[in-house]
Amino acid sequence: MNDGGIGRRDFLKASGAAAVIGAMHFSLPEGLQAMQQKKSRVVLIRDEQVLDKLNKPKTSVLTRMFDEAVTKLCDAQNAEAAWQHMIKPSDRVGIKTNVWRYLRTPRALEQHAARHMMELGVPEEHIAVDDRGVLDNEGFDNVTALINMRPMRTHHWSGLGTLIKNYIMFIPRPAELHGDSCADLASVWKLPHVVGRTRLNVLVMLTPLFHGSGPHHYDPKYIWRYNGLLVGFDPVAVDAVGARIIEAKRRAYFGEERPINPPPKHIQLADTRHGLGHADPSRIDLIRLGWKDGELI
Repeated sequence: MNDGGIGRRDFLKASGAAAVIGAMHFSLPEGLQAMQQKKSRVVLIRDEQVLDKLNKPKTSVLTRMFDEAVTKLCDAQNAEAAWQHMIKPSDRVGIKTNVWRYLRTPRALEQHAARHMMELGVPEEHIAVDDRGVLDNEGFDNVTALINMRPMRTHHWSGLGTLIKNYIMFIPRPAELHGDSCADLASVWKLPHVVGRTRLNVLVMLTPLFHGSGPHHYDPKYIWRYNGLLVGFDPVAVDAVGARIIEAKRRAYFGEERPINPPPKHIQLADTRHGLGHADPSRIDLIRLGWKDGELI
């Protein structure tokens, strides 16, 4: 392997070095890093027309939203320039997706991100897309850059299925982090084969799941057409904004305070215990683009 990559066979050896990793667990070019020092920028973009009558995303609208959000996030002239800030032609890229059958990451987002990277000169064979098999996927063995994208939903063990939680598949036994409402999910981001590689986080808020009970809960009456994407460099900040939207939806739906159960404490602890990013709203620069009705934040 090259570029410090890692596969399952090297996991135990590398994990022993995790304690020496520093506090900043996402990687940005110098100009974008400076942008994040005081506040973490998060872009919320929504479009009333992004879903069809069956709640399936319209590819042309979704990809345009994604391009606009990334362009704004990077203060770039266009999406191509934005990706030049985040990815180099020499990178080997892993797109960490989420394939939960009821609410998966739209394939159009995976493909559109990969297309931008290939246009920059990243060979197609240097781009891997996976979820549950990342430790066995040779395409992830020597990644230098990670793109993290998943839908937001309530979750039986962690309260919310978040961008922070999306990396749980980078450990051999994910159930080991289920204790205490998955409080220490951010510890995964400190591991040598993960730390410093994440270039972009995309929280899909097209039809979020805002309520449920049980380990595999899903009921279509508890999703709604929010028609949005949340994009940022800091996964904690993006998740914190997403959590506030879910909480607001629960208040509106139930007509009372109905806390998420179990509480998604891993978001706050990713900030205060693990130093992964900013959960405090005062440390988040939220930029809103597009459709404003029912924004909930």
